Amino acid sequence: MSVLSHDEGGRQVKSSVAISADTSARSASPTIDAMSPDKEKIDADVEAKERCPEPPADASSVSEFPEGGLRAWSVVWGGFFAFIATFGITNSYGVFQDYYQSTLLSHSSSSTIALIGAIQLFFLYGGGPIVGRIYDAYGTSVLIPLGSFLIVFSLMMLSLVQPDKPYQIFLSQGILFGFGLACIFNPTMSVAGHWFRRRRAYAIGVIASGSSIGGVFFPIMLQRLIVSIGFPWAVRAVAFICLGCLTIACLTIRTRLPLSRSISLRGLVDLNGFKDWRYVLATIAAFLVFYALFIPYFYIQIFADFFGVPNNYAIYLLPIINAFGTPSRIIPGMMADRWGCITVLVPSTVIASIFTLALWLPARTSAAITAFAAMYGLFTGAFVTLLPAYIYTISPLEVYGARLGAMYFLVGIANLVGTPTAGAFLTTMDVAGFNGLIIFTGVLLAAGSLILGVVGVVTEVRKRQAARLP
Repeated sequence: MSVLSHDEGGRQVKSSVAISADTSARSASPTIDAMSPDKEKIDADVEAKERCPEPPADASSVSEFPEGGLRAWSVVWGGFFAFIATFGITNSYGVFQDYYQSTLLSHSSSSTIALIGAIQLFFLYGGGPIVGRIYDAYGTSVLIPLGSFLIVFSLMMLSLVQPDKPYQIFLSQGILFGFGLACIFNPTMSVAGHWFRRRRAYAIGVIASGSSIGGVFFPIMLQRLIVSIGFPWAVRAVAFICLGCLTIACLTIRTRLPLSRSISLRGLVDLNGFKDWRYVLATIAAFLVFYALFIPYFYIQIFADFFGVPNNYAIYLLPIINAFGTPSRIIPGMMADRWGCITVLVPSTVIASIFTLALWLPARTSAAITAFAAMYGLFTGAFVTLLPAYIYTISPLEVYGARLGAMYFLVGIANLVGTPTAGAFLTTMDVAGFNGLIIFTGVLLAAGSLILGVVGVVTEVRKRQAARLP
């Protein structure tokens, strides 16, 4: 700091004095008289710093995040309703798969029908890089209204499709609905980072739980209404509910941090992320897990019908998966904020793979199939919620969106080919086909979670080794 002293002529001159928090800071500068008022001021400053040390380097940045309050939580709940109307319908595709296969597209193969749902998932995740750049530039003011319009419009078009016209369903429910999903999913997940830092995983979990809530009542609603009022009006009823949910989302979801207001293809994908071995292995693990993750959502009801489970009971299996997925999206987020994302994420996915192979494979009764549906929903939700939170912990903030977008693009490819690949096992509807589908699902889940487990173990070992160094 600079202080004033006097030269021999009585003029005031500046002198620089280095102050430190240790006891050496109490020694006077050669240019300052020990009894001068400036010396007393310096001593007082040093004593004040000793009583109130400087805050940690990141404390100020943490304090900039609201971490709660009416505005922040209104954004979270807006995202919750957005996920009901988007991911909630995607999680209900098993109902469409069953209806198309038995009625509307009875002459099409399981793989062809599954491809329609896979297209949705591809756009949901694969649109991340492009949508992410638009989000960085303009926030949610453009994307959420645009996505809302596409969602409602696509459902209205779906209600007009004709029997045995798969291209009509492909265009409306696959392409158009998929574009709407991409416009809403990525911004809704990312906007939580504008309002939460310390509790980000928990906030994302609350938002993601909307997909499970929607996946509970949409399947039941659709199957009841299809019987009573027909498929067209059942889909229109769903569209009106989505309109209400997405209106809430448009009114509440807002960004907080500064936006770039310009779109550039530079930084669309951050290839430097692939120099980080943790990011590379996490991406491989995500590809394997998402390749198989949604297979039970598409085929659990068809599986139950094949083994003689009464239809009036089988229609509740998909809602059961989604119902048990609700706590698995919220509670793991709370645990991850305390113990770390990977510590929670890996065991839950390993357990899901065990239940797939040990419970679903031999299941032949309503009770066994129901038990699997519940356990699968309970232990797979954590992966969907905590994966983006983990990527945040290993990525610089300025390239986080680009790295997550690159990973989600590969995840989108996995979703695009995953469920049709599973459908190829059912070219002939028999026990061997279902066994192959189940083993395929369980092995991929196990492989992906074990790779991510290696990341966690090696990271922890290196952290402890670094702590022992002097």
